Amino acid sequence: MSNKLEGFVRDNKREFEVKVPSDALWSKIEAELDKKKPVKKTFGMYQWMSIAAMLLLTVGVYFGYQYQKTNAEILVADINPGMGKKEVRFTSLIEEKRDSLQILAATDPALYKQFITDMGKLDNDYQELKRQLQTSPNKSLVGKAMMKNLEIQLQMISQQLYIINQVNQYKKEENSI
Repeated sequence: MSNKLEGFVRDNKREFEVKVPSDALWSKIEAELDKKKPVKKTFGMYQWMSIAAMLLLTVGVYFGYQYQKTNAEILVADINPGMGKKEVRFTSLIEEKRDSLQILAATDPALYKQFITDMGKLDNDYQELKRQLQTSPNKSLVGKAMMKNLEIQLQMISQQLYIINQVNQYKKEENSI
């Protein structure tokens, strides 16, 4: 097999040689290269409109993202996940005890109204702390104050339930005598 290939290459050696272009052809090519001037690229109206649209889209996306970023409400859980869990636990306990307070307060509406007024003040303070959390440079401190407020609310509502139970028990004892 190898002998046949060598024989074929030997017989057709002249056909395998690369032919070089003549000097006249090279002269013509050089003359044509010298004649051509660089073409100036110009932007047409379509290209300018495309650039303007991309710029407008980019600026719109940037400002949309910034607007969304500034309007996103900061939560206590964003600052400290542990505090976020405490907040959820406290608020659920407060809601549960408020429901209990409302049921037990049917016997003394005046006392219940006073309790709700006191709780409303603490809740307003909590809402104010929540607003301050959005702009405060020391978010951790505001978060701790929010947790303390919730703890106080929980203690207060527990005391209110205790007082209502004491009042109801006193009324029962008084009626039984």
